[in-house]
Amino acid sequence: MVSENVAPTQLVVIGAGPGGYAAAFHAADRGMAVVLVDADPKPGGTCLVRGCIPSKALLHAAHLIEHARAAKSWGIDFGEPRIDLAALRTWKSAVVDRLAGGIRELAKRRKVRIITARARFLDSHSLELTPTAPAETAAPSRLEFEHAIIATGSFPAVPPALAVHDSRVLDSTSALDLPDVPPRLLVVGGGYIGLELGSVYTALGSRVVVVELTDGLLPGVDRDLVRPVARRLERSFEAIHLNTCVERLEAEPAGIVARLRGEGVPAAEPFDRVLVAVGRRPNAQQLGLENTRVQCDARGFVQVDSQRRTHDPAIFAIGDVAGEPMLAHKAAHEAKVAVDAITGGRAMFGPAAIPAVVFTDPEIAWCGLTETQAAADNRPVRITRFPWTASGRAQAIGRTDGLTKLVFDPDSQRLLGAGLVGAGAGELIAECVLAIERGATAPQLAHAIHPHPTLSESIAEAAEAFSGLTTHLYDPRRGK
Repeated sequence: MVSENVAPTQLVVIGAGPGGYAAAFHAADRGMAVVLVDADPKPGGTCLVRGCIPSKALLHAAHLIEHARAAKSWGIDFGEPRIDLAALRTWKSAVVDRLAGGIRELAKRRKVRIITARARFLDSHSLELTPTAPAETAAPSRLEFEHAIIATGSFPAVPPALAVHDSRVLDSTSALDLPDVPPRLLVVGGGYIGLELGSVYTALGSRVVVVELTDGLLPGVDRDLVRPVARRLERSFEAIHLNTCVERLEAEPAGIVARLRGEGVPAAEPFDRVLVAVGRRPNAQQLGLENTRVQCDARGFVQVDSQRRTHDPAIFAIGDVAGEPMLAHKAAHEAKVAVDAITGGRAMFGPAAIPAVVFTDPEIAWCGLTETQAAADNRPVRITRFPWTASGRAQAIGRTDGLTKLVFDPDSQRLLGAGLVGAGAGELIAECVLAIERGATAPQLAHAIHPHPTLSESIAEAAEAFSGLTTHLYDPRRGK
């Protein structure tokens, strides 16, 4: 029996992040009645509200400061910047608000209803909704649906030993609020979140110390690509401690004391603030999944098949909550696959290359097969490299600390993977993604005319290196 509070819909999407709103909009464009549920009054999820977008806005400001300082060596001296932290916060928030407003407007035009509430499954076809905003007090307390897509994302992971209830201990969300510019900041974790936010605070004036448990920054990323970033960060950060563990944090009146364990590092150091950036975990708890047939793996990710179906025929899952890599663009792609499956299509999630970007300075970007993966699989590959010291554009902008690296199949000459480090690497990687997806070969990449002088030429020249005929590098094999 249907209660008075029930508002039936064909599709409910739980989570209004890049995957969630993409799913809702794609389904609405297919003619479905759609409800989008999120606990945050601002749609956009972690990426827009407290992740990708605000961090990139702050990184843009940080890069501007660093570029202005670098211009002094070219004969242009802007002087030291005067930072108005309140104005910077306002600008960052305005960027978020404009984009969130745009999502609401697009939802309105598509007749997608947005409900600000927490959702919990009562069974495989109904949700309990608990409003989280006063304007939503009239929202249904229960919602019935034909299909549901879980797109609840992830949340910052904080090890118990570092879970100090003190406002001076930040996670990636609170760090983006820019509470102040601490004189001395400890960043726990040398992954992309820690390095990106550490770069922001360094540019604003903090002395930053990074502690990483493994033997290198950005674990899992190609060492050829990490090397230029590590060299630059070693100059800008106060210290980088590798193979070092933060055993615990202690809140003292004068600061947060970090107890460290590692060779050649002090046993205890005081900091004004500490940023804990050791990864993220899937947000699959408290959804009432036990009332459905949905299953999670040992790490908490919702288990899905190639169409993003869970073990429950009525429920799908996409984005961070459904497995790595935890990337917004991967979630948006999965959204379309799930909706196509719901509407009877045969789409499957199986991209040949998912790009990843680390927005440090210089940026790192990669896609497809890496040299490390090829070695682990005993797969023969041919690696080509083009150093940006041979790029006219890189020389002209004073950014020769870059490298373009391509991974080819030695027999078919097809491009299997690509990695770039350097200014604007995140923009350049898209060409390589398309090339991999379309099965492009080294000659095809090399013969495609790239504009001069641009950094994109490095991709063509790295492809030319497959035959040893690179214009701006000498190869002794030439002519043989």
